[in-house]
Amino acid sequence: MLPVLKAASSGEVGIRDCVERLATEFQLSDQDRAELLPSGKQTTFANRVHWARTYLAQAGLVEPTRRAHFKITERGRVVLAGGPQRIDNKLLLGFPEFQDFKARRRPNGSDTTVVETGTDPRPPTSSPAPVVSHATPEELIEAAYQEITDELRSTLLNRIVAASPTFFERVVLDLLIAMGYGGSRTDAGQRIGRTGDGGIDGIINEDPLGLDIVYLQAKRYAPGNTIGIGQVREFAGSLVERGASKGVFVTTSHFVPNAKAYADRIPQRLILIDGAELTGLMVRFGVGVRVERTVEFKRLDLDYFDEDDLGPA
Repeated sequence: MLPVLKAASSGEVGIRDCVERLATEFQLSDQDRAELLPSGKQTTFANRVHWARTYLAQAGLVEPTRRAHFKITERGRVVLAGGPQRIDNKLLLGFPEFQDFKARRRPNGSDTTVVETGTDPRPPTSSPAPVVSHATPEELIEAAYQEITDELRSTLLNRIVAASPTFFERVVLDLLIAMGYGGSRTDAGQRIGRTGDGGIDGIINEDPLGLDIVYLQAKRYAPGNTIGIGQVREFAGSLVERGASKGVFVTTSHFVPNAKAYADRIPQRLILIDGAELTGLMVRFGVGVRVERTVEFKRLDLDYFDEDDLGPA
């Protein structure tokens, strides 16, 4: 927030210009500039600059001038004159407007803690101050989502390991169909889990027309039981015997490094899916999980408030 406030100290600045100016100042690489939030809809750096501007405005240190432009206020100049090493939520909580802003964001008061600044200009109060966080709201949402998803994936894996081998075959089948393989479930189900010889547990069409076939191997192992290079080599040999070029090896445990290296260097296209990737794909394609709640986030429609488009009164 301090660099954003400094950028506004020389006069009116546009938010896009501010992003570019600070990216240059910090000597960000092209990769740094292009890094996206997990949502994939905005770059991480631009998101942080936007929220820095928002927080500074809520504390009265900057003010909007016109669409997507802002400038420093007298209060902001006073703060800069004090030579702060950094500006963070802890500093901004010294201003009543920012306290109100944080209170509005957490109306139930469930996520609060007392902030001690040493020279707190706020009047004494019995109400706890909002928790100080250095993450933007989007990052907090993504972190919470990731925590929930990680717990879900762990639960999924435990349930699969505890289930029967037949159920595991069903999981693999349902996942591949959800990913677009095999055509209908009836067609695919007639071909999976039926061969059972030579290291092949099943076959499935790569496309609904059956133009290409993918051979399958499925091993329901406890997490501590790894899949070694010997098992992967045996499966690859079965592909060679059948003149096949594509195979998928799925396990609830994980593959040792040299098994992965072997799969990468053989001529056949051999995909190894361990327990972590299996549960990730299940969540992604909606297999064994359901949507409990959908949360919709809205942003201000700047075009709606653009009075230049209204024409003469």
